[in-house]
Amino acid sequence: MPSIILTDLADETWVESIALDAASLGLETAGEPAWSVTKRTLRGGRREGVDLIVVDNGFLSMAVVPTRGMGLWRGRYRGHDLAWGSPVVDGPVNPAFVHLADRGGIGWLDGFDELMVRCGLASNGPPFEGHGLHGRIANIPAHHVSVHIDAEPPHAITIEGKVAESTLFLTQVEMTTRISTVPGSNRLTVIDEFVNQSDSPGSMQLLYHWNFGPPYLGEGSEFAAPIEILAPRDPRAAEGIDRWTTYGPPEPGFAEQAYFARLRGDQPDSRTLAMLKAPGGDQAVVLRFQTAQLPCFTLWKCTRGLREGYVTGLEPATNYPNARPVEAARGRVVSLEPRGIYRAETTLEVLEGREAVSAAEAEIARIQAQGPPTIHPRPAEPFTPG
Repeated sequence: MPSIILTDLADETWVESIALDAASLGLETAGEPAWSVTKRTLRGGRREGVDLIVVDNGFLSMAVVPTRGMGLWRGRYRGHDLAWGSPVVDGPVNPAFVHLADRGGIGWLDGFDELMVRCGLASNGPPFEGHGLHGRIANIPAHHVSVHIDAEPPHAITIEGKVAESTLFLTQVEMTTRISTVPGSNRLTVIDEFVNQSDSPGSMQLLYHWNFGPPYLGEGSEFAAPIEILAPRDPRAAEGIDRWTTYGPPEPGFAEQAYFARLRGDQPDSRTLAMLKAPGGDQAVVLRFQTAQLPCFTLWKCTRGLREGYVTGLEPATNYPNARPVEAARGRVVSLEPRGIYRAETTLEVLEGREAVSAAEAEIARIQAQGPPTIHPRPAEPFTPG
């Protein structure tokens, strides 16, 4: 397997730029789409010094940002954007310009423009007791980054990164992520492993904030997933409970709505999926994960004006994004023994054509047949305090 180390602080390795493809590695295979991996360092404005790795499998491309916790900045599939129009127009923003404690602990929003950003690890909800909104992991640069290409067809491409959220007296958890795709595929998989590096027991919270805008989000878009139980987060979300699965047009000043859910999954491995279907029904994005690893799901609807942030979030997690004490009281904090490991995997799948979309809908319906959904009209336990 050809492997190239791009960053390794342990031996002071840092590679400013690369350009890899099948020809440069002697891996050309008849009939395989042209693929590439490039790395460069961005210059100017608040993106100064940000490392950007772009993986293009021939159909699906994705930008990985080691400087921002190995998040996924934006992508494209067959010419369609996988992104959203964040008011943060000068990203990806170097964490040096993101002050998490600003404005009462919501400084995290100053860098928020990703397709996928992790929230955690000490906390992943609203600000409380010195913890800022959604935690720190997204604003910690990776200390090790490498590229791996399988030597044998279909030449899977993997970007590996290590990010340590480690503070004296507090959290000491290191994440190793492997972000992979196969040339010509419509899928990208994120496999994360979290290790407690402390000599004492520790804990963590984790939420994957996958965010989508047009063309998958628009007036008439629909959300679908096999729901076991769901409730609005707050009274504002309760106002839209009769239309929680559908989306309206951009509405300047729209106040966000969020819905907390537990999804049903296939047994014995608890695999499930959530889908955002585009207007017209011939395109969709699907998120796949295991409820055994990520038992909590949040649907975030933020259909503000196009320049304000017209976006929806599909968010599997270990907990709901309440303040950590609320989640701890309900047993939704992951405990880690010294050197203990927690693993989580999510897969993004991009669908084109009514047949592919219909197949995903049928899969959701098959899992939903385990039982009817329970939909609470108002905030309710076990999601929020009653």
